Amino acid sequence: MKEWAENVLKKLDNKLTAECGRMGEKIPYIAEKGVYKKNMIEENLSWWTNGFWAGMLWQMYHATGKEVYKETAEKSEQWLDEALVRYEGLHHDVGFMWLHTAVADYRLTGNPDSRRRALHAANLLAGRYNPAGRFIRAWNLDKTGWMIIDCMMNISLLYWAAEETKDPRYSYIAGSHADTAMEKLMRPDGSCNHIAVMDPRSGELLELPEGQGYASGSSWSRGQAWAVYGFALAFRHTGDVRYLDTAKRAAHYFIANVALTEGIALVDFRAPKEPVQWDTTASACAACGLLEIAEAVPELEKELYRRHGEQILKKLEEKYCNWKEEEDGILQFGTAAYHRQEDTHVPIIYGDYFFTEGVLRLAGKEFGIW
Repeated sequence: MKEWAENVLKKLDNKLTAECGRMGEKIPYIAEKGVYKKNMIEENLSWWTNGFWAGMLWQMYHATGKEVYKETAEKSEQWLDEALVRYEGLHHDVGFMWLHTAVADYRLTGNPDSRRRALHAANLLAGRYNPAGRFIRAWNLDKTGWMIIDCMMNISLLYWAAEETKDPRYSYIAGSHADTAMEKLMRPDGSCNHIAVMDPRSGELLELPEGQGYASGSSWSRGQAWAVYGFALAFRHTGDVRYLDTAKRAAHYFIANVALTEGIALVDFRAPKEPVQWDTTASACAACGLLEIAEAVPELEKELYRRHGEQILKKLEEKYCNWKEEEDGILQFGTAAYHRQEDTHVPIIYGDYFFTEGVLRLAGKEFGIW
């Protein structure tokens, strides 16, 4: 498997080096007909995916030592300073944005400016904590009582801040949110809700809307992947076996569903059979989560998680990767949400990130961004 991963790494290196040469003053998001036409610096600097381009480049810099990756990633980090100044567009996804830029930079280079940026972002995330409901609120405006499964990935920023500052407040908030996510978002069968809406004053559960899935009570696959990886990461940071057990239940549900589709996730596991909608980004993220679980479980359990992670990544590379160096975007057939047709079956930057991280894990060259 390592030989396969090394061969794919060469393809990634060639493709991403070419993309770095084309990006210029740009943060990419979705490639349109092989071109990153929109520049998220201009479109929406506070958009939640704006850290993944840099995160992928820091992964590649760690793996290859090529300066072009470091230099391009540093530009993204600096552009995001303005998002911190503007403030109002930021929400729970500051973890995605600054783990992959400032925290990655600080861990690899020791840049003190990166440390300050990351701690600023961590304080913004901690400030969203609702003590009545014991959750980090999602989004802005009228969604004062909303929490979402996505935030399980963002709380790694708080665990980093707790370790960096030796201040347990951050890890308390992260753990409190994870506990509420286990209680309110996870279901007994291992599937998960995307959203829980609580009364922001009492913490009482009010409803479980569909979010980016098909309907309330359905099973949005990328949310399922967030649960697989997010709870596995919570175990890594805390050693609390409850989180590992939750990650395993979520993983078993994911594995059982993608077994029917050769490892590639439908957008929603409980949607009608037609139309058929795929989300390769869910598979790529879940593969990383499965490999994370494999590192955490006893030796006799490792093969189940590692082999499924490997099989998913191999199928993604075999059927869904665009390796044309003159075109932008690698992992094809990503879908942002079940009911958003304009973002259906497109190459999305976070799909490329998770695919890259997964390949580097199998090559033994990954960098621990989370």
